Amino acid sequence: MNECEEVEELTAMSLDNISSLEARYLDFCKKHMVQPKSAILSWLHKAVLQRNNHQKCTIAVFLDELDDRDITPLIDVFVDVQCDAVNILSKSPCFLNQESILSLICAASSKLQVVDLQNISVGKDIICDIFQVGLNGHQLNVRFNEFRTLNFAGSFMLLHTINLDFCYSLNKLENDFFAHMPNLMRISICGTRVANLWTASAALSRLTSLVELRFQNCVCCKETGPCPALSKERIDLACDGTGERHLNEHSKSSQTTISVRNVAYRSTFQDGSTRLVPVGDSSKNCETHSITQNSTADRLVAKVSYNLHGISSMHLSSDANLYQLVSHGKLEIEEESKSPTSVLDLDVEDSSVASKIKVLENPSPICFENHYREYMIISLPRLQVLDNVLIRKVDREMAKTVFSTYFEYLPYKRKHRGSIVSILHMRESGTSCMYQEGFTRRKQSSFCEKSKFFYTRSISAAKLGSSATMSQIGNIVGEDGRIVRPRQFEYHPSDSALMGFGTLDGEVVIINHEKGSIFNRIPAFQYTNHAVSAIALCWLNKHPSKLLVGYDNGSLRLYDINQVATNVKDSWWTSSSKIYDDFHQLTSVHVNSTDEKFLTSGYSRKLAVYDVCTGRRLHLFTDMHHETINVAKFAHYSPHLLVTSSYDRDVKMWDIRQKTTQPCYIASSSRGNVMVCFSPDDLYLLVSAVDNEVRQLSAVDGRLYTRFEISSTGSSHNFTRSYYMNRRDYIISGSSDESVIRICCAQTGRRLRDIHLEDRRLGCSMYVQSLRGDPFRHFHMAVLAACVRPSSLWEIIKVNLLS
Repeated sequence: MNECEEVEELTAMSLDNISSLEARYLDFCKKHMVQPKSAILSWLHKAVLQRNNHQKCTIAVFLDELDDRDITPLIDVFVDVQCDAVNILSKSPCFLNQESILSLICAASSKLQVVDLQNISVGKDIICDIFQVGLNGHQLNVRFNEFRTLNFAGSFMLLHTINLDFCYSLNKLENDFFAHMPNLMRISICGTRVANLWTASAALSRLTSLVELRFQNCVCCKETGPCPALSKERIDLACDGTGERHLNEHSKSSQTTISVRNVAYRSTFQDGSTRLVPVGDSSKNCETHSITQNSTADRLVAKVSYNLHGISSMHLSSDANLYQLVSHGKLEIEEESKSPTSVLDLDVEDSSVASKIKVLENPSPICFENHYREYMIISLPRLQVLDNVLIRKVDREMAKTVFSTYFEYLPYKRKHRGSIVSILHMRESGTSCMYQEGFTRRKQSSFCEKSKFFYTRSISAAKLGSSATMSQIGNIVGEDGRIVRPRQFEYHPSDSALMGFGTLDGEVVIINHEKGSIFNRIPAFQYTNHAVSAIALCWLNKHPSKLLVGYDNGSLRLYDINQVATNVKDSWWTSSSKIYDDFHQLTSVHVNSTDEKFLTSGYSRKLAVYDVCTGRRLHLFTDMHHETINVAKFAHYSPHLLVTSSYDRDVKMWDIRQKTTQPCYIASSSRGNVMVCFSPDDLYLLVSAVDNEVRQLSAVDGRLYTRFEISSTGSSHNFTRSYYMNRRDYIISGSSDESVIRICCAQTGRRLRDIHLEDRRLGCSMYVQSLRGDPFRHFHMAVLAACVRPSSLWEIIKVNLLS
């Protein structure tokens, strides 16, 4: 029976057998001269049955079953007929125009309960319009949609559930993202590009009613609530507050005893796509669990091979609180001992462990962050369910320990945000502030008298926010009318307003970055009819008006920026610059503390030392390392000590007063070293190796002082660079394959903030080419970054964490 026959049969029925709701719809169809729709009559009939059974009368409208001509009589039904709720749903792509859908949503008004527009095919604008206008509904589902912008500017006062899964254009949660959703209780953000713990938690913390959140989902759970697979008995057991469990599981295939001690570990695979989300007692920084077989207490490491896309984890027991990766019903456990490796296979399908497997999938990048779960539990104290896993009392206790071990809430060990006015008052009165158990008491502080930086640091800590303000250093137009392309930059050593940067076209520009104006510019010079790029810069210390520049063809020039450039051929080189012998394959230059000598290194195993005044090359070393010396630096105070870092994985300290056949010491990394630098007081070395291996060494003997736990990506081309900020209090680190800047405490290694770089004009992420901490301003830095697009220009971006 086709649709027309169905409608004719319905209209031919006695009016006694047709409800008033259906009758009204037929009247509206006649009024608008529209053929009645059998699907609509079916929806209305189900609503009537609900009312007759004393249930909530809900009209469920499926957009993919409607045409544009069906909208007008349906709107009249919403306006004229009494019902309890209206659900507007989309099971598959629909063909309605944007105006029809918006009119339908508007007509439902206060009756609107659920709006499900997942994977809708009418275009991106309708979602943006809903975000701008607002919604009276209680639940909103826009999963599998992409938008040009995601700005919830409208009112969503009744909204308690929102699903943004697989909205790939969503890469950041702004601070006011959920400002117009005060009653939001459940959020799902799986499969997006949200990556920043700090901005995400700051946006979510504004939701006082939020109880359920997920950035990845359990495979058996469609909603955000706790997984029903966790039985009430297991949940009650888990909530007794004890911090330690022991689990015995006997496999059918072998007598195996598993003893678990509230541990969490992280696992990375070669494709870089899957990692273990830490859950449990990560405070012990334990990456192993204990398994005994045949009464043997051997130390084991869980190793999983699988083909699941995303994150997989195994909840062995609520007692054990252990997550492991699983695949195809097999858990492979590999013994780590001095004896040859033995492998034990547990057939999950044949053991009681099978019922306790919990698999998480579709993670957003934020889930790959170290200690993501603990961070969210602490940042959102009202949260009850995270990623379909119930947050227990023991989880909160462990999260506190993990957070205090690996993160800083505020810089300089401050526990509470302070008022700048009170800090200034303390400076005048000579008192300090101590916080104990929720109240404040003042006591005399000897520290504030000893350290001249105490109040500067306190004010910085009070002003530090969860996000940062970024501003591009203005586009500079070159002599040929093209925008210059920065290749390297350095802050001026004594003038806080000046910065010098070299360009890919060979120009050197001195800019007043506070005013956005050009102070001076050094034009590009021609080398065999081709312009060269200025790739290395270093200011002199005792003569800060002079700038040493290295070019990619090996040329070396010393310029005085106070000299005015002229257009007369070669006048610049003779009147205001000094020329040195070429150093081929050059990438780095650095001047010693007395301005007497400078170093050059590059894409070779050679290192040269020059006399600044005479221009003579004093030494050319060829056997310091086995591979390329990427960076060489003099110490800040000793004019004779220098350090070299090489892709041969070694960092070496040298004294050029001695023979260079034997370094002072050697410190090795597990990967090739990208760069090294001294701390401002020369006490430490900051070493950055490929793929986020960042360590701080003692400059005296090369001993490891701080290891910064930054997740690796698995890429051998992820070149990491790190520098000091706020003198040597913090380090900033960025990599060439990532769009994030990480800020860590230099003494403890704890993470303070992550800053996500994004070009809002193009709507794409940016990667880090170089970065520097501002030597004059606390929590300020500059970053040389470029979009992922190959044709994009490199830009220098100033970052202010105190705004």
